[in-house]
Amino acid sequence: MIFTFVINSVLVALAILIHYEALNLLSVAVPLLKRTKHRLRLLFAVFGALFAHVLEIWLFAFAYYVLIPTGYFGSLEGHFDNSLMDCSYFSFTSYTSLGFGDIEPKGDIRFLAGLEALTGLVLIGWTSSFMYLEMQKLWREK
Repeated sequence: MIFTFVINSVLVALAILIHYEALNLLSVAVPLLKRTKHRLRLLFAVFGALFAHVLEIWLFAFAYYVLIPTGYFGSLEGHFDNSLMDCSYFSFTSYTSLGFGDIEPKGDIRFLAGLEALTGLVLIGWTSSFMYLEMQKLWREK
């Protein structure tokens, strides 16, 4: 149980660090594009934030892909064949809290799936806040 807690904590911490670094980089890069039209700067910021979210989702997907075959952490059942693509699909649906329900976590991996959903919710909210602030700056420049 402690080992599961440590792994989950490390994954959440890495996701937060990835997100922080991505938003920090965007906060520096977007103002450097002053000669670019406002819409293109906003598009750059949105795609940068989406890229950060995709990296975080794949972080969790690789964790599922590595942890599930050990059998120690539980399993993913349903329409799941232990492939990396199925792990990424499950990770996308967990991170976004979409949860189609066609893949169901069993055992300790349920805790990681729940933490991924909570982490996704917080980081998506963080991105929303960041984008609002960036858009305010762009609107002031008009």
